[in-house]
Amino acid sequence: MPANTIVSVTCIPLRLPFHHWSPSPLFAGRPRDKLDSALVRVQTEDGTVAWGESYCVEPRALPAIFETLIAPLACGRDADDDTLLPGMQRTLHNLGRSGPVVHALAGLDIALWDLRAKRAGVPLYELLGGKRRERVRVYASLLQYYGNAERLDAVTTRALNEGYTEIKLHERTADALAAVRRSTGPGVPIMVDTNCAWLPGEAEAAIEAMRPHDPFWIEEPLWPPEDDRALARLKDACGIPLAVGENAASATDLERVVDTEAAQYVQPSVIKLGLTAAWRIAQKCADTRVVCAPQVAFFGPGYLASLHLIAAQQAEVSLERLYVELAHVPYGRSVPIQDGWVDVPDAPGLGADPEAELAEGRYSS
Repeated sequence: MPANTIVSVTCIPLRLPFHHWSPSPLFAGRPRDKLDSALVRVQTEDGTVAWGESYCVEPRALPAIFETLIAPLACGRDADDDTLLPGMQRTLHNLGRSGPVVHALAGLDIALWDLRAKRAGVPLYELLGGKRRERVRVYASLLQYYGNAERLDAVTTRALNEGYTEIKLHERTADALAAVRRSTGPGVPIMVDTNCAWLPGEAEAAIEAMRPHDPFWIEEPLWPPEDDRALARLKDACGIPLAVGENAASATDLERVVDTEAAQYVQPSVIKLGLTAAWRIAQKCADTRVVCAPQVAFFGPGYLASLHLIAAQQAEVSLERLYVELAHVPYGRSVPIQDGWVDVPDAPGLGADPEAELAEGRYSS
């Protein structure tokens, strides 16, 4: 069997307990105290191990998808075969063009990039044409505090004291933005992620109320998120930059936003779309008025893949970091964030492998 033949593909749920200095936020009506994704481990015949990461909304479901669908199609194939992923995507397309199967394929895609770079003995950014910057600024992405001004002030001040110079909120009101602007003072970029808060007829007035507090961008303003015609109308009407992409059903949706310039920023998530698609979107943005600013609300190999993408793409943007206290910080020693910056790793592949406690599944439940 050739050395680069895939012999195993496994999925390891990654459930990181966290605290954000406030009662647990709610998700689907229940307190949320873990941040979920899944590690994807790929091994070839010669013993090389590579890593990816998939979005994981249900840690019992994704391993089953890998076991019954992904691994049988990938094992026995040449990892360098350019038709491997596209063929799997077409074979599985009738199971949905978005959702857990697509997310599983995204994790496999990241692992195959890691594998190719490791076998070539180069950092992943070299496969993307080389790095344009040695380090990347990181912004503190706060979880939702439901407009509580005291908590917003405390957490914002904490982040600023740790060296972060840019802040993102997951809030929906002008009052919440005003509270954080009082904490930061003028000049500090503040992004506002509303998580698809408004219907098209509601968004313009809500954004206008935020204008006096100088938001850097308004993220995911509309429901439904795939209504790019309404998005384009809002962009023309509100005059404040808009950012979309985390909830894109497919890479094609984001490519259409770039083509029509319906928003100023597009935000592909590599653990939902894969690095191949995210890099294609970043290249499509080059020399346009649309900027690729990946969504990075995760901590595993997808975080490193996003870092390499940002290091290699034309536009300089900051890397998102969910600002929480984790029970375990992946790559906290190997690729640390310090004073609001992260150095681009130069080791082969993604630059670091998950620590043993993650690879062994100690945070899988």
